[in-house]
Amino acid sequence: MKQIDTSGTILNCNLFGEAGDLPDVVHCETIEARSKLHDWEFAPHRHSRLHQILLIDWGGGRAMLEDRAHALDPRTLVNVPAGTVHAFSFTPGTHGWVLTIAEEMLDETLEPSEGLRQALAQPSVFPASKLARPLMEEIFREHAGRDFARAHILRSLTGTLLGRVARSLAGDSLASGKPVDATLFQRFEALLEEHLLDHWSVGDYADALSISPTHLSRVARAAVGRPASGVIEDRMIREARRNLVYTSLQISQVAYLLGFNDPAYFSRFFTQATGMSPRDFRNSINGQDATAPVERPVRQAS
Repeated sequence: MKQIDTSGTILNCNLFGEAGDLPDVVHCETIEARSKLHDWEFAPHRHSRLHQILLIDWGGGRAMLEDRAHALDPRTLVNVPAGTVHAFSFTPGTHGWVLTIAEEMLDETLEPSEGLRQALAQPSVFPASKLARPLMEEIFREHAGRDFARAHILRSLTGTLLGRVARSLAGDSLASGKPVDATLFQRFEALLEEHLLDHWSVGDYADALSISPTHLSRVARAAVGRPASGVIEDRMIREARRNLVYTSLQISQVAYLLGFNDPAYFSRFFTQATGMSPRDFRNSINGQDATAPVERPVRQAS
């Protein structure tokens, strides 16, 4: 397996392209479908706003999650939170499933007070329970169909799988003595909802919580795997994308609505975060083929 070159850059990818992760509830793909195209090797990369769960059915290989190597055995689950640097080397012929979930979906599915986000923020490889395979197969069957209530059922099934993964990871967290200050992070999230359009800095939120900016970022990383600045940026980008997709406001109007005094600065901010200008993002949503996902680079990140 190729190792992460810390002196170079890590490719930041989105499985469907930055625009394509919005129209469908989840994305389902077998491990072999994409692996065959890449000689069963995936170099280190990250997905900015996509969470992935892999289930190895038979075969195996090796995974690199951040700086840790893991063996992939049959009947193993792999949890890859958004932003996690990861690489895979699969044994040719490996069979399994990859479920990809957009951050917006996690926002809708996970109740902040229940602490699932904190558990799911841990990159991990662990044995799958007997229920994992039938549950994953049911998600894939529902995804392939177009029956009535498809989206609702997909959300429910995916929520069940996320809950079971979070339960396993929460047990690992408690056993390893890695506490997460869920209450403090929830207070940060509440403040973020209240002051997002005020463009508060990390220092402003830290002051309101009576803690240091360093401690706030430590809590955010423990909760969702991102520093406080990343949490703020992600929330603003989600709000921007929703307005670009679901309203007919001009891009300058979206900028002012989100508290930006300069539409040009908003465009630069959006482009740097997503790899697409607001206009290109909106056009891609209006004209894209949501049934033909492709993996393409968004930007290079140190």
